[in-house]
Amino acid sequence: MDNGLMQENVASDRSQQPSMSRTVTLLFATACGMSVANIYFAQPLLDQLSNEFAIDHSIIGVVITITQIFYGLGLLLLVPLGDLLNQRRLIIGQMVLSTTALVLVGTASYSAVLFAGMALVGLLAVVTQTLVAFAATMASPTERGRVVGIVTSGIVIGILLARTFAGLLTDLAGWRSVYLVSAALMLIMIVIFLKVLPNVERDVKSLSYLQLIRSVFTLFIQERTLRIRSVLAMLIFADFSILWTPLVLPLSAPPLALSHTVIGAFGLVGVAGALAAAQAGKLADRGYGQKTTGIALALLLISWLFINYLEQSLLALIVGIVLLDLAVQAVHVTNQTMILPLRTEARSRLTAGYMVFYSIGGAGGSIASTQMYAHFGWQGVCWLGASISTIALLFWAATRRFTKI
Repeated sequence: MDNGLMQENVASDRSQQPSMSRTVTLLFATACGMSVANIYFAQPLLDQLSNEFAIDHSIIGVVITITQIFYGLGLLLLVPLGDLLNQRRLIIGQMVLSTTALVLVGTASYSAVLFAGMALVGLLAVVTQTLVAFAATMASPTERGRVVGIVTSGIVIGILLARTFAGLLTDLAGWRSVYLVSAALMLIMIVIFLKVLPNVERDVKSLSYLQLIRSVFTLFIQERTLRIRSVLAMLIFADFSILWTPLVLPLSAPPLALSHTVIGAFGLVGVAGALAAAQAGKLADRGYGQKTTGIALALLLISWLFINYLEQSLLALIVGIVLLDLAVQAVHVTNQTMILPLRTEARSRLTAGYMVFYSIGGAGGSIASTQMYAHFGWQGVCWLGASISTIALLFWAATRRFTKI
């Protein structure tokens, strides 16, 4: 079953460019950031949506839940298609449908239409992972880590800047403009990709769709590195969500009582750490993946010492945010650099399986952190984050001998 895919991949690899130019790599990163940001636009807009559609505040959060659930479904049901279909057509097709979904949300007159649009936005945002897998295929083996590092940095930056983008546009032109402007930007990116993306034909007939999806689970059984790195992904993104989900609560409450504009600016601080971590891919290319992971996880634990002083010092918080985002992104980039070469014929499925764990960690971290804040305040959140960081570091130390890089 996999032999046919492997032969097809070898043939396609020979027809690929030896590597991606920096311009194309940055275009991939930009497209990833734009696509993933669509999931997070609604978070600072919940009050606006509640008033517009007469939805009670106690249930308006279902907008976020629907988007996240369908994003998870997309990871499992759509991303593996990159191993079966022409990746260029798949990426452009998903982006066209994503543009349509954004317009649907931006013009919705009824709550049912809003929910349907949000579901489609979440489902189609997984084009980011198809882009990552395609970038890994286009890059030369010696530069794959660097390329993956830059492209995945676009994802983290998109997550961090989504709230700032949504807040500014809402103040200028209302909440609908957020989705309509995003749709326009997505349309521009589609036009660019029509000219930039190579057309690599994939004539793979050995797998049905059901076999393709089933093989995602088979890969977990067969590939130890995928299992180990997926668990690390779950833990680090749980830490990421533990910080960012409840952060607005202590910052907006007395004694700080910061405005939403100032709070949104903390996303810009996180971008600095994400950009710095793009270099982790280069280190993995040189064989330092395990060392990079260990150092990053140690920094992740240290970051909570600074974050804990939020109410006493915003400078300490800024240092903690930079360290945390640097650490999370460094491990994430290293993870993908280590798993994508495992099966060159199954990069999309490897990415899909890995990202399901990433999403589980994010959802679990969000739920746990809000509960901790409600019962134990910000110190409770920091203890939770430090505990998860410690577990991740211990898990890495116990499993590092099982992977070579």
